[in-house]
Amino acid sequence: MNEMSEISGRKERISFEDALRELEEVVAKLSREDVSLEDSVRLYEEGLKLSGICSEILEKATQKITELEKRTNPS
Repeated sequence: MNEMSEISGRKERISFEDALRELEEVVAKLSREDVSLEDSVRLYEEGLKLSGICSEILEKATQKITELEKRTNPS
């Protein structure tokens, strides 16, 4: 299984911290001058997927906090 399939398969299981750590690793790899064009494109795609995962997790957390606030502080 390639890295892209692994990321897609772990989408529901990966933690925010792990996705962010992997995203930081992708950024570091892309910053190197010795990365081929092909690898750069692959890494970019991987980074987009990881960024999306982080965004989804943050959105769910925001929604949960909003719900909790509504329950504890009804208007």
